[in-house]
Amino acid sequence: MSTNLLPNLWNDADASLLSEAELLQYRSNLLGSDMRVTNYGGGNTSAKLQMNDPLTGEKTTVLWVKGSGGDIGSMGLDGFSTLYMDKLNQLLPLYRGLEFEDEMVAYLPHCTYNLNARAASIDTPLHAYLPYLHVDHLHPDAVIAIAASKNSKQLTEDIFNGEIGWLPWRRPGFQLGMDLHKIATENPHLKGVVLESHGLFTWANDNKDCYLNSLNIINKAQTWLEEQSAGKAAFGGKRFNTLPDEKRQEVVAKLMPLIRGKTSEKQRQIGHFNASEEVLQFVNSKDLDRLAKLGTSCPDHFLRTKIRPFVVNYNPETDNLDDVIESLDKSLADYRDDYAGYYNRCKRGNSPAMRDPNPVIYLIPGVGMLSFAKDKATARIAGEFYVNAINVMRGADSVSEYVGLPEQEAFDIEYWLLEEAKLQRMPKPKSLAGHITLVTGAAGGIGLATAKRLAKEGANIVLMDIDEDALKTAQANITSEFGKDAASSIKMDVTNEDDVIRAVKHCAVAFGGLDIVVSNAGIASSAPLEETSLALWNKNQSILSTGYFLVAREAFSLLKQQNMGGNMVFIASKNGLVASANASAYCVAKAAEIQLARCVALEGAPLGIRSNVVNPDAVLRGSKIWTGKWKEERASAYKLSTDELEEHYRQRSMLKLNVFPEDIAEAIYFFASDASSKSTGNILNVDAGHAPSFTR
Repeated sequence: MSTNLLPNLWNDADASLLSEAELLQYRSNLLGSDMRVTNYGGGNTSAKLQMNDPLTGEKTTVLWVKGSGGDIGSMGLDGFSTLYMDKLNQLLPLYRGLEFEDEMVAYLPHCTYNLNARAASIDTPLHAYLPYLHVDHLHPDAVIAIAASKNSKQLTEDIFNGEIGWLPWRRPGFQLGMDLHKIATENPHLKGVVLESHGLFTWANDNKDCYLNSLNIINKAQTWLEEQSAGKAAFGGKRFNTLPDEKRQEVVAKLMPLIRGKTSEKQRQIGHFNASEEVLQFVNSKDLDRLAKLGTSCPDHFLRTKIRPFVVNYNPETDNLDDVIESLDKSLADYRDDYAGYYNRCKRGNSPAMRDPNPVIYLIPGVGMLSFAKDKATARIAGEFYVNAINVMRGADSVSEYVGLPEQEAFDIEYWLLEEAKLQRMPKPKSLAGHITLVTGAAGGIGLATAKRLAKEGANIVLMDIDEDALKTAQANITSEFGKDAASSIKMDVTNEDDVIRAVKHCAVAFGGLDIVVSNAGIASSAPLEETSLALWNKNQSILSTGYFLVAREAFSLLKQQNMGGNMVFIASKNGLVASANASAYCVAKAAEIQLARCVALEGAPLGIRSNVVNPDAVLRGSKIWTGKWKEERASAYKLSTDELEEHYRQRSMLKLNVFPEDIAEAIYFFASDASSKSTGNILNVDAGHAPSFTR
């Protein structure tokens, strides 16, 4: 018995508590929970339910179907569009044939039930006109492997013994809805249909039956593929061995920032690294080049991954990384030229302008797969889609011959005017979208507030701190609010050179590079000059001066490699400008930090790397430096109790206001954003007004 079969996750006890609409969501979520069933955002599910018409109060049949832009694995009830079936049926006489099918999409809003705001997708007709109450349209790897085989029709007949029909490739739309209606009506014994190069349709008149039918069909295909491929080497057999993890990380850390810098002309890219078992088997195989050139089959795959990937000419046996780097400009130019050729061969009179011609997927023998996109989630999902494509190629090539979608058909999907319209409706990117930010001291009040402020503007955050437990909490805080792709974290001691080097490399592997550096790690100490030990002096210098230098040096090198400019923000202190009694070690270290920022500004300016300073003062609430002796020491210096200190600082300020971590974060965002694009080497005090600290 195969261990790769899909399990039956349906729970009758849970299902018995659900309404008909909730049962559709339940079925959808179960199916979408396994990437082998359908990829993120791919496929759709539906049910034809009896509902009360809000105008007449009478029962009417309503089509519930996954709306545009949804994901069946995670969607709620609000992810379904709802349409009157009687109105959908009234569209049939309006259909003027294949040449005019796109115009039918504009009629769908007129069929909306109960003013539902969820837009109907172009796949709506694929469900509406099938004579069954429940329909699943899925993209299972096992079934697409059959659909993408040279003799897919014959294989479908052989495997499913006439239970499943077959339709030749056709782009989703109104005509495919008509084709599905015809084959299901004329063949009432069918439990579903395989669509060539695309996926699977299954149906039933009961919710659970539809779910089980989908599972059984997919498992039957999986079992057959495993039986037929038993003993056969996947992808023509192994050519290379996988490199050790440390070496793979090294290759990725060098390549990703370079690729990112060379492919971000139109849009700043974020990267993702995937070294799953499926990926490594493919990139290490003898047939890698042949299969990669064929491109992907399922439209959902290549819409996310482009028509074909970029195979990096890396040889893990000879470790020719220097040669790869030297030839990278030419290799990428060749890919762009090839893509432009594809566009020019296939474009039609009304085709949209050519989009970004750079690759999305990069395959590296011995190492794994890189994917790049406008944000981390999109890059990760693109990689997941290509894993689906790999599984399809493995299955198809083991039992037949894998066939990619014809070039013109692929183009007509990629540059479909309806797809273009969807892209144009996308919201405008946030101000820091596509920016990768390193924050040191990220588990403290200012660090966490900064991470949240920049993540709110679309930045990806790499959190760094010496306190590992607090770091994990901080990351959980960010990802719970902004999504699992928003942040990564790594423990780092800023005084340890190896730690800093490793942490900056982590930025490259986690997101593809670096754009913004927020140096915030800190301590505070207080002691009269005569009582300042060498150890205390050195500790301040080590963290606040040397530590900031190490982070700046390594980050500067990475920014330079990318050749995309960059931004450094140093969190210093008003004590870097004006001395305080009993704090010589701290004040001197903070002054050194300010001067370091100015040095970075001088060297960075020709490279587009800006460097600025934010000087906080008296940030008591949420700041970790005030949780130790510093608070007691400063209170003692002013002959106050610790409870009186916050009010003392507030009254000392010119504006009579407290300063909070969020105030510092706002200043950091200003320097990190384009709002300050013409500022470098500057200092911004956030202290509610402290006259002795006026910059000069």
